Amino acid sequence: MDVSLVLVTGPPGTGTSTLATVAAAALGAPVLGWDWVAAGMLGHPGVRAALDAGTKEEYRAVGWSVLWNLATAELRAGRPVVLDGVARAPEVDRTRRLAHDHAAGCAVVVTRCRDRVLHRSRVEGRVRAIPGWHELDWPSVEATFADWTEPTDVDLVLDAGDPLVANAAAVRRLLGEPSEATPQAG
Repeated sequence: MDVSLVLVTGPPGTGTSTLATVAAAALGAPVLGWDWVAAGMLGHPGVRAALDAGTKEEYRAVGWSVLWNLATAELRAGRPVVLDGVARAPEVDRTRRLAHDHAAGCAVVVTRCRDRVLHRSRVEGRVRAIPGWHELDWPSVEATFADWTEPTDVDLVLDAGDPLVANAAAVRRLLGEPSEATPQAG
């Protein structure tokens, strides 16, 4: 599969950012992360007030709009790009349309964690140090499940309970790359 656009999605704490990094290394691409975009916007009081006044759906839409515009710039320049965020079916569909519009191959990877005890420990022990962003706590992640339905139009589904080296190898295989060293989880 000749892929130029990868979307890695799943609930927080299921390895999306780690596997997005694996995909980026395989493609020689940047990772554009939803949390990084949101952190940049929320640091501005006026923007934060506007986002807080809207619905959760509007808040998500703003972040994804920024990611898709940045991805468009990369694709127009002939460069691959990886998107990392909690994408639902509409965001998956829009990402696939973006790839189609730029004659780019697209791959969508979904992460999950069936073991809730493991999932909670991953969230509670996580430190990403994104400037201007808060680390999510377990109640916040549980709240995500209230409006999360795993997308079905995907190319690969991975479970965080499986070894990282196996999940990373599966991502590399999807992208047509040989399995190599895996970055540290973080």
